[in-house]
Amino acid sequence: MENKDIERSKSARLAILELANMISVPMSLMAVLRLNIPDIIWQDGANIPLSAIQILEHIIPSGGGDAENLQRILRLLTSHGIFEEQIGTDGSPRKYSLTEVGKTLATDSEGLSHAAYILQHHQEELLRTWPLLHEVVLDPTKEPFVIVNGEPGYSYYGKKPGMRQLMQKAMSGLSVPFMKVILDNYDGFKGVERLVDVGGCGGDCLKMILQKHHHIRQGINFDLPEFVANAPDIPGVTHIGGDMYKSVPAGDAIFMKWILTWSDNECKLILENCYKALPAGGKLIACEPLLPEESDDSCRTHTLLGADIFLMTMYKGKQRTEEEFNQLGLSAGFSSLRAFYFDYYFTILEFQK
Repeated sequence: MENKDIERSKSARLAILELANMISVPMSLMAVLRLNIPDIIWQDGANIPLSAIQILEHIIPSGGGDAENLQRILRLLTSHGIFEEQIGTDGSPRKYSLTEVGKTLATDSEGLSHAAYILQHHQEELLRTWPLLHEVVLDPTKEPFVIVNGEPGYSYYGKKPGMRQLMQKAMSGLSVPFMKVILDNYDGFKGVERLVDVGGCGGDCLKMILQKHHHIRQGINFDLPEFVANAPDIPGVTHIGGDMYKSVPAGDAIFMKWILTWSDNECKLILENCYKALPAGGKLIACEPLLPEESDDSCRTHTLLGADIFLMTMYKGKQRTEEEFNQLGLSAGFSSLRAFYFDYYFTILEFQK
């Protein structure tokens, strides 16, 4: 065997071992979140480099724990860009601070983490359901989440306050930075007086939109009754419980984020109900992750395709390309679709009636 072939064979074996051990990354991320390590290091923005021993002193003030095991976790996550490692030249212990990626796991001034809650939400369920992923290939009617929990995700969350709160925090953590991007770049809310947010959870998105666009006189936060039951009072916002598969409240425009992830038939039904709720010339403003046409090796493509597998595992849902959304909109009666690429993850889709 030639030297080039030997090197390629070594690289291939190393690559497959990396994939085989990839489960260690989400396991380690969950561990540092449960131990509150990002906030321990962040300390109101100071981002103080700490050793594993110093971190443990914050976690267990009375002493104890295993600093060596913690350091093993921190080293792995350092190699994946979560922490920055400082190695002392005088034999002092390694210290760890947060990278820009790691900072997204820390709690901000509003009590939100832009990534931690959605990471916990995803991993809490995936770690139980991922062994059943092959079932959806053998039988498309199978849902790994249902096999494990006995019922679909949203009805399951509705009955379990802890999981429902985690999901709401996850949606808020994902929504806030994205909404800031929308409000800085998108002018599609002009002329809207009554805006309906379908699947708005606690109303975080509507609150931000109304704070920016004072001409919107009424916001309707529409979601399942159990999700809006404890929604906070927001000036200008009315919380309404209902079922988007049956009807949607009327408005000049309809806003939704990460809702059109269900089957083609389910999404068509949602779009048809939105179409009926809009006046002539009205529009649906949908924010969805769009799958790329080509499966390249970029971080964005990895993220979008990975999220697509999450939906397949959890909700029997899926993500789509821009053209697939265009065809769905046309089938529901909308005349056209425009896409606005402002964000690294979500794309704004304007369905025009």
